[in-house]
Amino acid sequence: MGREFIPLFEDWAATYDQTVQGLDIQYKEAFRGYDHILDAIVSKSGTHVLEFGPGTGNLTAKLLDAGKTVFGIEPSPAMRKLASDKLSGRSEIVDGDFLTFPEPPFQADTIVSSYAFHHLTDEEKRAAIKQYGKYLHLHDKIVFADTVFENAQAYQQAIDKARSQGFYQLANDLETEHYPTLDALKEMFTAEGFAVRFTQQNDFVWIMEAIKR
Repeated sequence: MGREFIPLFEDWAATYDQTVQGLDIQYKEAFRGYDHILDAIVSKSGTHVLEFGPGTGNLTAKLLDAGKTVFGIEPSPAMRKLASDKLSGRSEIVDGDFLTFPEPPFQADTIVSSYAFHHLTDEEKRAAIKQYGKYLHLHDKIVFADTVFENAQAYQQAIDKARSQGFYQLANDLETEHYPTLDALKEMFTAEGFAVRFTQQNDFVWIMEAIKR
């Protein structure tokens, strides 16, 4: 359920905001256009939002600033603390993950996430999407931004490129976590009654907008 990565985020929490602003050369491309990516999620979201993996609360803050109601699910205690401090009580961030979480105190019309869905295995991704499909109403949305690859060849090329650049941490990350392909994600969403479209943001990140049919 992605919880095996909690120690990583406990260690990363203090420097996460510097990383997303491009200060870590290995991850600079993955976070290129970060603010624009978050703004795009906000623009595609409805008024009542369930957010998975808010981390330090960057997307949450933008959603709140746009006048949306947000309920966040974050498994990392360190990240929850940073997000709560940043948001100054404007939104509730509670313990949970993509598969096991308390429901928000409102009916969400949009489920969002940024840079987090790849922590789940393909089997867990399917289970999560099935769960969300049962929760959401007709025309409600899932809007995720995450690292996705066009196909298996593109995935391997990204690993090889990282190694050739000496980005061994990035290469290990790409090999360790569960990055999907576009076709795999499309099949997962359509199987649960969603119409899905993908918009590329940089060499790594795509926005997935899935509408409940």
